[in-house]
Amino acid sequence: MKHKASKRLSLTWVSLLCISCFFLGVTFTSRFLNIQLLFSFYFVCIFRFRGSDDYGHEKEKSHEKDVTEEVLKIHKAIEALGKSVAMLQKQLSVRHSYQQIVGVSTTNTSTGGNQTSKVFMVIGVNTAFSSRQRRDSLRETWMPQGEKLEKLEKEKGIVVKFMIGHSATPHSILDKEIDSEDAQYKDFFRLDHVEGYYNLSAKTKTFFSSAVATWDAEFYVKIDDDVHVNLGMLGSTLALHRHKPRVYIGCMKSGPVLTKKTAKYREPEFWKFGEEGNKYFRHATGQIYAISKDLATYISNNQPILHKYANEDVTLGSWFIGLEVEHIDDGNFCCSTPDCEMKADAGEVCVASFDWTCSGVCKSVNRMWMVHMICGEDDKAVWDANYYSLR
Repeated sequence: MKHKASKRLSLTWVSLLCISCFFLGVTFTSRFLNIQLLFSFYFVCIFRFRGSDDYGHEKEKSHEKDVTEEVLKIHKAIEALGKSVAMLQKQLSVRHSYQQIVGVSTTNTSTGGNQTSKVFMVIGVNTAFSSRQRRDSLRETWMPQGEKLEKLEKEKGIVVKFMIGHSATPHSILDKEIDSEDAQYKDFFRLDHVEGYYNLSAKTKTFFSSAVATWDAEFYVKIDDDVHVNLGMLGSTLALHRHKPRVYIGCMKSGPVLTKKTAKYREPEFWKFGEEGNKYFRHATGQIYAISKDLATYISNNQPILHKYANEDVTLGSWFIGLEVEHIDDGNFCCSTPDCEMKADAGEVCVASFDWTCSGVCKSVNRMWMVHMICGEDDKAVWDANYYSLR
């Protein structure tokens, strides 16, 4: 009798010892993974002792069965705990990624730092090293320069910048030329991105992420540097949707998924879109589109895991699949140059104009001024409009 009592007493003390070790571990650790290990240690500790206690009682089959069932239950409990720990680790990983994204700094000589300022909309005009003449054609037509550009931001909350990354070779002559041009016009938004035609999807992602970190805007707009834009009409159109939380505005299309290797816009991952001959999901054409603040923030927070397809406009549209997003198909975002002239004659103005055959204004360097003359809004339009009060 004394022997059995001693065994039971020892089991009690061992149990207390295991529990004490467990709670001491929890107290002095800050990592969830260690909790799972401590649970495992506790249960192994208990059952190793029980195993030694039952060594001389192998004939007691009922007791052995009970222990086996108990071990299985604990094993399942540990597995469930492991899944919970995995979920916590995933949440911590996402939070860590978010903190890294929020802390991102952008090199922007025009804004003088990375402090966010509240504005109505941020327009990023996509451009390349070789597009100096295109940029000049916009500066001479619809894009303000110098003091007017600064006034547009301060008084109307409209930021317009050429967005560009850097060359593959640091501090190359290409980068220095952009530095010189920016010093003259102060209208660039520099991105931490290696320039290249096949990197447009990555550039778009970087633009929205960097823009969100620099400006607190209601809308973020991407435009190609061979598209004519009426800033007043653009602002007035976006203001109509300002109270909607997640909007994606542009000319929505659904083109064919090209599979031939010789095709210019071939999609290497065509198999993801079903059978040959299928079309893409609806997405805004890449010449110009706008997204609301919540969507730009979504891109910023999730940029490490957002997939990139071959075509930039398809890529952007794919990021919003499965989200509660309102797609707004507005034909005024893609007027052809003949259409914009007819609308102008009728007293209407397009948001943006270009030629579909050229995916922009054909020969834009020489023709942008002409398109501006026949399709442009009054010079006072952007200044007279009252989009909202910043104060």
